[in-house]
Amino acid sequence: MTLLAQAAWILAFASLLMVVLWELQRRLKDAALVDAGWALALGASAVFVAASGTGHPLNRLLIAVLGGLWGLRLGLHLLHDRVLSTAGEDGRYQAMRRAMGSRAQLGFFGFFQLQAAAVAVLAMPFALVAANPVWSWPLAIAAITLWLVSIIGEAVADRQLADFRKDPAMRGQVCQIGLWRYSRHPNYFFEWLHWWAYAVVAAGNPAWWGWLGFAAPPLMLVLLLKVSGIPFTEQQALRSRGAAYARYQRTTSAFFPWFPRPEAP
Repeated sequence: MTLLAQAAWILAFASLLMVVLWELQRRLKDAALVDAGWALALGASAVFVAASGTGHPLNRLLIAVLGGLWGLRLGLHLLHDRVLSTAGEDGRYQAMRRAMGSRAQLGFFGFFQLQAAAVAVLAMPFALVAANPVWSWPLAIAAITLWLVSIIGEAVADRQLADFRKDPAMRGQVCQIGLWRYSRHPNYFFEWLHWWAYAVVAAGNPAWWGWLGFAAPPLMLVLLLKVSGIPFTEQQALRSRGAAYARYQRTTSAFFPWFPRPEAP
């Protein structure tokens, strides 16, 4: 199957899934379902392109395992963290709902479909790996190493934040333990880092378009820094934690882990 055909099938699948999730959020009044659906759809896309791709069988197996497990872990984590274990809708989506007012459902429908389009675009690095006819052990080992570091780092950051939130003494405070001492969003940092694993293998394709895999990390960086990641998260954090979070912003790197800065007197 060609890359274009794979993209069309993925877009159709993701669009239908998002229609189902939009209807479910309409009934439950919880738009955070889109986050889990996005990750699970991407994981499923990795398995799909592996099954329908034309590249070396080991490249196809590699992307099915790495992409599929990544999407499954992240999707289940987001489902538990943002939907099942909370008393209400994530504050970011509550703010969106208030801002859109009477047009909230129409707005959310468009937002969910934008996420479907994002699935189709971000699945292309998976497809490029699955189309690579050349197997390279050095590139595979590099990709697996990057993937493991990223997945472990993101899982550790998620666990540290969950443990912090469970502690009643920390209620209303800002998480600055473990990885969160060095980055305000270590989970996003490791999420971004993991996309380099696919770029490495895709670039091994002798065809020129194999290098298109390197477009995914910059695209993800822009999305996280400027669009749907850090901006929404920090707006909500400032609303809920106010001055404490503003101090955290002044002393701690937003994305790339680094040592905290002393606050100016």
